[in-house]
Amino acid sequence: MHERKRWRFLSARAAQTAVPPDAFALVLENSCEGVLISDMAARGQPIIHVNHAFEMITGYPTAEAIGKNCRYLQGSDRLQPEIAEIRTALSEGRAAAVTLRNYRRDGTMFRNALRLLPVRNQAGNVTHCVGLIRDVTHEAGVDRLTGLLDRYSMLDRIAATDLPAGSKLLMVKVDILGFHDVNIGFGYDLGDALLRATAARLKTLRAIAIARVGSSTFSLALSLEDGSCANACVDEILALLKPPFALPGASVAAQFAAGFSLDSRDVDPLQLARKAGAALQRSKMQPSHPPHSFEVCDERDARNRIRLGCELQNAASNQELVLHYQPQFELISGKIVGAEALMRWDHGLFGIQPPERFIGIAEDTGAILEIGAWGLRTLATHAAVVNGGRSEPIRFSFNVSALEFMQRDMVELVERILVETGCKPQWLTLELTENLMIGQRENTRRVFGHLRQLGVGISIDDFGTGYSNLRYLESIPVSEIKIDRSFVHDAAHSAAKRVIIEAVVKLGAALDIRVLAEGIETEAERGIMHALGCSLGQGYLFAKPTDELGLQRLLDDEPSLGEAWDARRFLAKFDGRENNQ
Repeated sequence: MHERKRWRFLSARAAQTAVPPDAFALVLENSCEGVLISDMAARGQPIIHVNHAFEMITGYPTAEAIGKNCRYLQGSDRLQPEIAEIRTALSEGRAAAVTLRNYRRDGTMFRNALRLLPVRNQAGNVTHCVGLIRDVTHEAGVDRLTGLLDRYSMLDRIAATDLPAGSKLLMVKVDILGFHDVNIGFGYDLGDALLRATAARLKTLRAIAIARVGSSTFSLALSLEDGSCANACVDEILALLKPPFALPGASVAAQFAAGFSLDSRDVDPLQLARKAGAALQRSKMQPSHPPHSFEVCDERDARNRIRLGCELQNAASNQELVLHYQPQFELISGKIVGAEALMRWDHGLFGIQPPERFIGIAEDTGAILEIGAWGLRTLATHAAVVNGGRSEPIRFSFNVSALEFMQRDMVELVERILVETGCKPQWLTLELTENLMIGQRENTRRVFGHLRQLGVGISIDDFGTGYSNLRYLESIPVSEIKIDRSFVHDAAHSAAKRVIIEAVVKLGAALDIRVLAEGIETEAERGIMHALGCSLGQGYLFAKPTDELGLQRLLDDEPSLGEAWDARRFLAKFDGRENNQ
């Protein structure tokens, strides 16, 4: 029952049965929940009454609490997203339920599961506000960070709920995409703030139970009278999470994946949760991460991922890993100047697996350390062979996981591999995602500096697609920027994309940073990149990823691509300027 209606109901019932006022006072003073009442019509909305439980939870005697605004319990910890929800609810005269950090009289913090209930007069105006507080700091079954249920309490809550006959039970799981990058890029404090802010939004939904069931995964159980509304319900949840989160020191537009499963009310909640989890994994694997409804094949794929995780531990020692190379060209001359090494897994049953199928599994299982070291050593060995007979050596680049920088000494590993293989450091470039670069701690920045002192290149992959912050270009010795293919595609028809590309090129020139365009697939895109000042590129227009022998054939042929037309005249045609020149 809606809290406002519940309050009115109790009040009306009390009047009908003529309950003595002393009875209400007795209940109030002996309640296990702390109770405070604020006068919303008075200036400052002061507290006018607290009960004994309030004194025990907060440590503040009645005399010290009376006359204060209830926000004094927050101390100086005012940068909590839940506070904004409280402020909005009070301004709109509606009930609210949040879990936030409060502070006792002795300064110790406690997690307060707070409910606010407005009290209205006969004219409908809010005159008072009742606050119910509960210390859930160490409460079993409650997630200490968000105040939501844990997975076990959620299942218990569902089992104890009497759902209406004919209703359906909808289980939804949502996950914050790239949450690891938020923690690494901005710090764990902001990551925690994002989790709390997400929980605060989810708490506004009328769900049977809401829980945090993983590091960045939330689960919701809802009762639906009409099962055909399931998709619309999930869309509503994602729409609630779509606006940017205003967090301390940053505004984060988080992206969410969602999976859901629908069944009859008497279904085993654990089974339904498992199906929703399998659907969530399917959503996370899709390029645009659309919400996904459970299908039978999702469970099969989940079992396959578990199998792949086990087999990946031995993939390197079993010689199942291979490197394919995509050449990098000068856009005009067609001269090969480098090659990006792309890892493939030649699985005995599933065939050649691209990195997006197993790198995430490798990071989850820790196998990324072994296969990453194998990839670097294999690349350095091949670079030494290729460049040993060339008058103009080419650069070889390799993608490195953020976990590798966190869990081992990258400088020591690279130095050892260079010595073992005879590869010169200037032949090797480490590609890092933009999200790894942002907000790095001082020790990680020192690692980047040591690698550059060795002569190893540092490249930012997918530039412009992460939690963008240009300040790291000042503090980190970047040698290369790779313009993401999302900007290259259809740049001829997008003035905004061309402005961005040209700005990146000029930025690189000013900072002495090489700029390379990824994903060039057409002559039009090649011409546009050249017209905008970008001289290097890679993509299917030039060559698809190939094995060592294929790369060597390309190097032997040194194809001349030439310039098919005046690129600036081509660009003018798409701008509608050609007739004016």
